[in-house]
Amino acid sequence: MKYAIYVGGILLLTLGIALTIQSNLGASPFDALLVGLSLNVGLSVGSWEIILACVLICGNALLSKQKPEVLGLLTAFITGLGIDLWLFLLHNWAPFEMCYSKLCCFGIGLIIIGVGTSAYLHTNFAPIPIDRLTLIIQKLTKTNLFLSRTFIYLTFLLAAMLLNGPIGVGTLLTVFLGGMLLNFFMPITQKAVNFILPTSHTSKNHIKDHKRSIT
Repeated sequence: MKYAIYVGGILLLTLGIALTIQSNLGASPFDALLVGLSLNVGLSVGSWEIILACVLICGNALLSKQKPEVLGLLTAFITGLGIDLWLFLLHNWAPFEMCYSKLCCFGIGLIIIGVGTSAYLHTNFAPIPIDRLTLIIQKLTKTNLFLSRTFIYLTFLLAAMLLNGPIGVGTLLTVFLGGMLLNFFMPITQKAVNFILPTSHTSKNHIKDHKRSIT
């Protein structure tokens, strides 16, 4: 069941990412960077997710002074495939042209990203490197997830601008609301995961760490 929650969370996350990209209102800074690389260099958006994951895994290892979390590549691989799959399905099924439909598409996508990310993080299994980076920066700076996530978003925003990625009002909303939504959904999904999964001593410690990080 743990792995079902893990995969389900990633599928929700990638659906949310695809919806924000498809809305044409501006994707998150990291996703805008992926799209910018895809448009300017080649390869699919999901492929760049996997490539950048390798870079981030090495960077996370240096920051945390631990061995590289190679297992994170599994999450990045599933995420990359999920993004490409959802983009393909949404492109052929739901062309969002009207302003209100774009807003609904983006808003739903942003919420789904928060739910999916918080759900799979609670399984404590092979986190996406950028989410691990969020937790590492949160620990190093002794702040909360909102501030650490916002700092990362701003960094990738600059890189996405250089590559002319899909930046718009949605990007700004993601920067200011992304960390807040993750902060909001973490305790909610924690209760759901605790209800589904037996809580071991290890998972209790993991949950306590998350409680400290979101307060």
